Amino acid sequence: AGGGPLLPDSVLYEIFLYLDHVDVLSVGLVCQQWHAVARDEFLWKELFYRYYRISREVPRHPAAVSWYDEFQRLYDTIPCVEVQALKEHNDQVLHLSFSHSGCLFASCSKDCTVKIWSNELDISLQHSSNMRPYNWSYTQFSQFNSDDSLLLVSGVFVGPHNSSSGEIAVISMENFTLLSRVRNKPYDVFGCWLNETNLISGNLHRIGRITSCSVLWLNNAFQGIESENVNVVKRLFKIQNLNASTIRTVMVADCSRYDSPDLLLDYEEQLAASSTSTCRVFDLGSDSEEEEAKPKQTPEPAVQELPDEGGVTAEDGLQQFFDDIMEGRVRPAMTETELETKVAELFVRSRTKPPELNLLSTDSNSKTKYLIFTTGCLTYSPHQIGIKRILPHQMTTAGPVLGEERRSDEFFDSLDHVIDIHGHIIGMGLSPDHRYLYVNSRAWPRDCVISDPMQPPPIAEEIDLHVFDLKTMKEVKRALRAHRAYTPNEECFFIFLDVSRDFVASGAEDRHGYIWDRHYNICLAKLQHDNVVNSVAFSPVEQELLLTASDDTTIKVWRSPRAVRVQQARKPRPRKLLFSWLMNQKS
Repeated sequence: AGGGPLLPDSVLYEIFLYLDHVDVLSVGLVCQQWHAVARDEFLWKELFYRYYRISREVPRHPAAVSWYDEFQRLYDTIPCVEVQALKEHNDQVLHLSFSHSGCLFASCSKDCTVKIWSNELDISLQHSSNMRPYNWSYTQFSQFNSDDSLLLVSGVFVGPHNSSSGEIAVISMENFTLLSRVRNKPYDVFGCWLNETNLISGNLHRIGRITSCSVLWLNNAFQGIESENVNVVKRLFKIQNLNASTIRTVMVADCSRYDSPDLLLDYEEQLAASSTSTCRVFDLGSDSEEEEAKPKQTPEPAVQELPDEGGVTAEDGLQQFFDDIMEGRVRPAMTETELETKVAELFVRSRTKPPELNLLSTDSNSKTKYLIFTTGCLTYSPHQIGIKRILPHQMTTAGPVLGEERRSDEFFDSLDHVIDIHGHIIGMGLSPDHRYLYVNSRAWPRDCVISDPMQPPPIAEEIDLHVFDLKTMKEVKRALRAHRAYTPNEECFFIFLDVSRDFVASGAEDRHGYIWDRHYNICLAKLQHDNVVNSVAFSPVEQELLLTASDDTTIKVWRSPRAVRVQQARKPRPRKLLFSWLMNQKS
């Protein structure tokens, strides 16, 4: 603690294992001394901050009892020990998802199967469904409904003339039968559950060369209903897309737990009752301590508000624009792409339903949910997160098939909130309490200008993992870094991440999975594969169990050192390394 060298990693780890299993008061003077060391809070606090290179402004985890226990948690409870490799897939494994009970998990693959696994001490394959008979190219995503009775499976569907679209299948977990299939366009909308029996899919309608309309549909999982008076589908939202952008990667966040999260990430909130110190909010893309101290220079995530036209109606603006074109008053001359975008912007202003008011004042006890998705406004590369409130009366397929009655001037729905990432979004995941949204992105150059929507800026190899508080709609903490990706814009693919109570994990193109601590914002482990790691998944009931899926066709099972010891039920034995180190210090 006074500035001397830190203990070697291996020795520290042996100390933890030893102190965890040995009654130190019964094995002599040396162990009594180490017992005192283990209870020396000042020593472990100093060691903790120095070893993990954490700023002293960061407080101890709010649930930690002592610094020693906290040091031991970060050494001993990280799922970094490979215990099993599952090789039943014969092509790239793209996605993993656990059931809410943690008893089952599903895997999707380029081999066009979705496999259901039983999560026991030794994981075993329970069922495999081949989707090729339904003209699927591959399966790409899956999600269990809230009571684990149904499994949503999303895949790429081969249509007429080899055109690619998406399709969602619903599989019963009772007997693994296929209950229904729903078209899903584009395929990287993926789809998601809204509640126990209703799922969300997408459709895309082209309006012009770079203008389109995304329609989000609510579908009943049981589409075999015979009654003509019962709807199985209803339109939720209809949103205009500009500059070749589309809505993708939909997910639903439940607002009911925002006031009682598992873990508050804002240190200021944590310390409000006992400290007056403030918490710094970091900019997007800050990557050094020097940059942290500078004033913010990159755009902050912000709400996109409807422009104020100074009293001029959208219809008048559109007519004036056409008149200016006809009379040659538009200078300089606009390209076809610029003209299409300008007309679409003017049109949408007069045909869009206003956004919901007071998005941030959602009653925490209400049944309101947020629909979250990637979108954009400048190019086809997804660079914004759109958020749309789903009200309770919208959560059923009952009512008109086309949804609420609309006036002629409300052809499109507006977004309630937009977060600009200033980069290509390649992954999103919610914390278990749905309070925080984690976003994988590859940044654009700082001051780039997009003149052609079909030519997005180059993207960084480093992946930034941003964290947004969905209660305040602000970014919290500094973006996490460690993982990398190498594919260019046009080949960029989704890398799935997952969040547990204390950790966040992500895949990467550098052949590793990564684990960070959510509170301290530090990388704790790298998990090796032989190829790209596409997906990771924590057990929802045991965060010391993690799965990783890779292009090397394997699923790896990782457990924490503590969980491995418990499973192996080995008797505690003195560690030779520890005692040899002690003897060397004496001599």
